[in-house]
Amino acid sequence: MYAIVEIAGQQFKVEKDQRLFVHRLDAKEGDKIDFDRVLLTGDKDKINVGAPAIDGVTVSATVERHLKGEKVIVFKKKRRKGYQKQNGHRQHLTEVTITGIKA
Repeated sequence: MYAIVEIAGQQFKVEKDQRLFVHRLDAKEGDKIDFDRVLLTGDKDKINVGAPAIDGVTVSATVERHLKGEKVIVFKKKRRKGYQKQNGHRQHLTEVTITGIKA
């Protein structure tokens, strides 16, 4: 069984025991969290689509750890003007493990 769930403004296709990285969540490591904004569920040939979300379906997950993503370099330059600007950014992420999909 799989589900498409909205987590922190992004949509993810999730299955049981799957690990994924999402934007930083306000939860401690080891906490159990439930996502109730499930947009679609599928089980073999049976697909259930919400409008926009399905009532009564939740996806439960466990917060594994908080981390920072890879560094992204932002480099700006204007030619022949001597203007160069370099900046870096590391996104704050949370690693979660999907423990179950309850219909």
